[in-house]
Amino acid sequence: MRSLDVVVIALYFVAVIAAGLLLAGRQRDVSDYFLGRRGLPWWAIMLSIVATETSAITVISIPGIGARTNLTFLQLTFGYLVGRIAVAAILLPGYFAGTQETAYARLEHRFGPLARRATSGIFLITRALADCVRVFATAIPLAIITHWSLPAGILAVGIVTMVYTWIGGLRAVVWVDVIQLGVYLLGGVSTLIVATAMAGGLPAFGTAAGQGKLVFLDFTPSFHVLYTFWGGVIGGALLASASHGTDHLIVQRLLAARDLRDARKALIGSGVFIIFQFALFLLVGTSLWLAGAAPTEMASDQIYPTFVVRQLPPGLAGLVVAGILAAAMSSHASAVNSLASASTHDFYLPLTGRKEPAHLLAVGRWLTLFWAAVLVTGAMLFRSQSTPVVQIALSLASLTYGGLLGTYILSFWRRARQRDVIVAIIVSVLVMTPIVLGSVIPHFPLRWLPGLAWPWYVPLGTAVTVAVGWGSSLAGESSDRWPRVGNGAPGAGERKP
Repeated sequence: MRSLDVVVIALYFVAVIAAGLLLAGRQRDVSDYFLGRRGLPWWAIMLSIVATETSAITVISIPGIGARTNLTFLQLTFGYLVGRIAVAAILLPGYFAGTQETAYARLEHRFGPLARRATSGIFLITRALADCVRVFATAIPLAIITHWSLPAGILAVGIVTMVYTWIGGLRAVVWVDVIQLGVYLLGGVSTLIVATAMAGGLPAFGTAAGQGKLVFLDFTPSFHVLYTFWGGVIGGALLASASHGTDHLIVQRLLAARDLRDARKALIGSGVFIIFQFALFLLVGTSLWLAGAAPTEMASDQIYPTFVVRQLPPGLAGLVVAGILAAAMSSHASAVNSLASASTHDFYLPLTGRKEPAHLLAVGRWLTLFWAAVLVTGAMLFRSQSTPVVQIALSLASLTYGGLLGTYILSFWRRARQRDVIVAIIVSVLVMTPIVLGSVIPHFPLRWLPGLAWPWYVPLGTAVTVAVGWGSSLAGESSDRWPRVGNGAPGAGERKP
C-alpha cells in the first residue's frame, strides 16, 4: 500500500471527526440531539438524505452491477422519485401536525401505543440487520487497500463514526453528510475519467452500446427479471414510500426541517439527485468494463475498489477510498442516530415516564453507544457471499417495508383498529420471511416464490398487510376491547407538545 494513500485516508478520518465536532453546536436537550432543534436548512437535509441512502454498498456494488450487466438498475430510481412525491403529498402533512419525535408517533394517535411500539420495534430490528450488512461492505475496500482484516476495518469505521455521532447528534451527522457526499461523488467522477481514458476515451462507449451495456429500459412484463421498467417504477415507488415515509432513518431528517414546505423540497429534491448519482456509478462500472478491469472471475463487489488500488495514481486512490468510507460513515452515523432516537422516544420515554430534557439527552447518548456496538458486532458476524451486498441489504429492508407501508395505508381505513394492524403486520412479516430470507440466505429451511425479483418484495408485503388488516377489520366486533384511538386519518387530533 502506498504511503501517500495511507496519509490521505488518515487525514480524512481526522477531518471527519473535527468537522463533526465543530459543526455540532451545543446539545442542550434531546430535541437538539435527535432533531437539530428543527432548524436545519432544506438543502442540507436533501443532501443528507442522499448521503444516508448511499452507503458503501451503493458505491461498491452499483459499479459492479454496471460492469456485469447494463444500466437497467437505473429504472428503480424512477420509482424512487414517484414514491417520494407520493410521500410528500400524502404522508408528510401528518408528520407536521403537532410535535412528533419519530415516524411512529402518528400511529399511536390513530391506533394506540401498542401499534407505535410494534412498528418502531420492527424498524429497530430491520434497520439493524440491514446496516450490519452495510457496515460489513465498508470493510471490503479497506481490506483490499490496507490489507487489514475485515473486523479491523469494521472497527475503525465504527469508532470514527461513533465519536462525532455521540457528541454532536443529528446536526453533526447532517453537516458531515454534506461534506462526505461531495467526497464520494468526487471519487466516482475521478474513477470515471481515469477508466474512460484507459479505454480510449468517450468513443469507447460506442462499443458498450453495441454490446447492450448502455440499455437502461426493459419493458419485459415479468416478476422474475431482476430489473424491469414495471418492477422499477412500481416496486421502486413503494420501496421509496416505505423507506422515506415510514422508516425513521429518513423521516427523522424530514422532522428536522423548519416546516412542511422545506421538508417537501428536501424529499423531492433528493429523488431527482439520486437519479443522476446512480447513473454516475453505473457508468463507472461500464467504464471499468471497457478498460478491461472487470474480469469474470472477480466478485462484482470487488471490481471498483480493486481498480482504485491498482490503477489510480497515489493520493487519488486514497481520496477515492476516503470517498467510499465517506458513504459508509454517513449511512452508519445516520442509522445509529435514528436507532437511538426511536429507542428513546418510542420505548424508554413512554415506559419510564421520564421527561427531563437533561436525562433524556443522557439516555439518548448511551443508546447511541449501544446501537453503534450492535452494528459493529453484527457486521463482524456477517459472511461474504456471491450475491451483491446492495441486493442483500435492500432485500432485508424489504422484509418489513411492505408491512410498515401497509400499516400507514390502513390508517386511512376508518374501520381499522389497533388489533387489525398488529395482526396484519405480523402476518406480512411471517409471509415475507421465507420469500426474502430464502433468497439471500443459503440453505434457509423455507423458500417461497423462488425467483421472484426483489423489487416486488415491498409491493407483495404491502398487499398482504392491507388485505389481512382489511379482512380483520371487517370480521371484528364493534365492541372490541382494543378501542381505536383518534378519529380518522393519521395525524388526526391534537398532539401535546
